[in-house]
Amino acid sequence: MTTAGIPAESGAAGAVSTVEVETALAVFPGPRSGSSTPEPGRPFEAAWARTLELIAGTDEIDLICHICPDGDALGSALAAALALRGLGKRVRVSFGDDPQIIPESLSFLPGQELIVPAAAVPDAPALVLAFDAASEERLGLLRDKAFAAADLVVLDHHASNPGFGDVRLIDPSAPATAVLVDELLRRLGVQPDRAIAACLYTGIATDTGSFKYRATTPATHEMAGRMLATGIRHDLISRQLWDTTSFGYLKVLAGALERAVFEPEEAGGHGLVWTWVPYQDLALFGVTVEEIEGLIDVLRKPAEADVALVLKQDPDGTLRGSCRSRGAVDVAAACARMDGGGHVFAAGFSARAGVPETVERFRAALAEETAR
Repeated sequence: MTTAGIPAESGAAGAVSTVEVETALAVFPGPRSGSSTPEPGRPFEAAWARTLELIAGTDEIDLICHICPDGDALGSALAAALALRGLGKRVRVSFGDDPQIIPESLSFLPGQELIVPAAAVPDAPALVLAFDAASEERLGLLRDKAFAAADLVVLDHHASNPGFGDVRLIDPSAPATAVLVDELLRRLGVQPDRAIAACLYTGIATDTGSFKYRATTPATHEMAGRMLATGIRHDLISRQLWDTTSFGYLKVLAGALERAVFEPEEAGGHGLVWTWVPYQDLALFGVTVEEIEGLIDVLRKPAEADVALVLKQDPDGTLRGSCRSRGAVDVAAACARMDGGGHVFAAGFSARAGVPETVERFRAALAEETAR
């Protein structure tokens, strides 16, 4: 059976060459948490070498990504898992939500038979590879298990990542974590097949906003071209990612736009537009909070506002904030003041307070950043 032009069964990875690692290179220095993001350049070769050494010496590997995974998080974890399975490794993929909900927009991704509940991950795994988690808290229920692993390797591209794990491959210049996975596969000698390519393409396409965001580079398009050369149907993947919703989503969207507020004086005069989605709307129309991730891309369209914010309410009342900037405001820094993080122009946070209090805190965070 084929979904979105991709075989539903994952299949073996492509041709594999023998991996030789310089075992003399030490683990990237530093504790598992609380240190700064490593500088690009020199440290990465040691980190890559150590990562290959750990993979070569471990038969069972757990691959995890951040809670409420998006295309880059889940696509990266599944691509790496498929490649490692092709190398003969026993692999599990998981994320720290309970229940685990995979958005319908990502239902086509190959390799989902490798996904297990967070409870099925061992309490002290041999080796954990964590993907696209900007902080240890984003690992959710798997945080403690990841830190109990004999070795924890973190692959991420968020500038707000404080640096955690034994081996840190954190590159804020990368437009997506999928780019780091592509490099991992190259170093492992794995040529992506269509299943792996679908996962990697999904990662870079989602985190570049379909190649629209500023972080997109010639190398991003070159990577996308290599994935397309495997025969994946990028048109069907894009339709599933951005152009397919339930009718209920349209009703939720209508309510959110009706509640939208434009505040031209906020964000240092650059303007803020914000709205929120109560859980009651999601329940009424049978829509999951994961389905409305794209709402922020509608709200960010007005030219009058540099910053857009969407608050989405979970069943327990927690508000998930997603925000975007057109370029005048560093929303990652603002979200860091809300105990969140992300990228300069795309970031998020969670809050337990009500909507008025949360929006007021966000306004204050924007004011502090624009006043610097």
